[in-house]
Amino acid sequence: LPFPSQVVYNRVGKCGSRTVVLLLRILSEKHGFNLVTSDIHNKTRLTKNEQMELIKNISTAEQPYLFTRHVHFLNFSRFGGDQPVYINIIRDPVSRFLSNYFFRRFGDWRGEQNHMIRTPNMRQEERYLDINVCILENYPECSNPRLFYIIPYFCGQHPRCREPGEWALERAKLNVNENFLLVGILEELEDVLLLLERFLPHYFKDVLSIYKNPEHRKLGNLTVTVKKTVPSPEAIQILYQRMRYEYEFYYYVKEQFHLLKRKFGLKSHNRKPSPRPEFFIPSPLETEEPINDEEEDDEKWLEDIYKR
Repeated sequence: LPFPSQVVYNRVGKCGSRTVVLLLRILSEKHGFNLVTSDIHNKTRLTKNEQMELIKNISTAEQPYLFTRHVHFLNFSRFGGDQPVYINIIRDPVSRFLSNYFFRRFGDWRGEQNHMIRTPNMRQEERYLDINVCILENYPECSNPRLFYIIPYFCGQHPRCREPGEWALERAKLNVNENFLLVGILEELEDVLLLLERFLPHYFKDVLSIYKNPEHRKLGNLTVTVKKTVPSPEAIQILYQRMRYEYEFYYYVKEQFHLLKRKFGLKSHNRKPSPRPEFFIPSPLETEEPINDEEEDDEKWLEDIYKR
């Protein structure tokens, strides 16, 4: 494949992205590519004008560049730009949710009190809210649509991408197939890095050796969320039910990732995965026809959004 000079890592929150960004900072100095980051961490859904402005800023960056930000998928070709190569990493949805729940409250081992900076207005009773109470009593933070988190990063900016359902799920799968070079699984991070090194050597050459370096591992350990507790089996069961579509997407991406690993001769060394909950085994999903975007004036952009 030709060397791509435009790469976007629209990183999903609490899916190992801080570890990967630490690696990218080292790699950008080592290999001389332009690492473009953003100070905006909490705005993933953009207006049409904001999309145009961000795409313009990214597209005019010095190449080769790798742009990273927490942002839902952007279709560059829709606005006349060259579509970059996308990469991303996801993790088990319940694990991701729990990591985020406790990180917002208590931060990590870096000792910067950054959780207080992120959530300065959080009341004490909310900060110390028991995770089981949050789930079992159906607090907004522990129910949909807030639990519908991973899929919108791949579905995109359409309003329906934030609605838990089959439409967003199917569109996210299609985007993975057509616009993402690689979507890895955090539980198999070393294999993700190995494939990134193989697919994008100008960016990721030697990434695995850097990741395994004891000094880097010390830095990585500082980003581990503190004070995490495990919910009760009853609460976890409820989370599984509420996150049905997230799990359907997670297992789809995981299967695609394993197919890719086998294609390139990588063997999984992970423990035998736990069986899916019986209630989760999905029936065949019917894909709805794309609808017009009520917030946009563009004609037929949904029909040709995947023309690449």
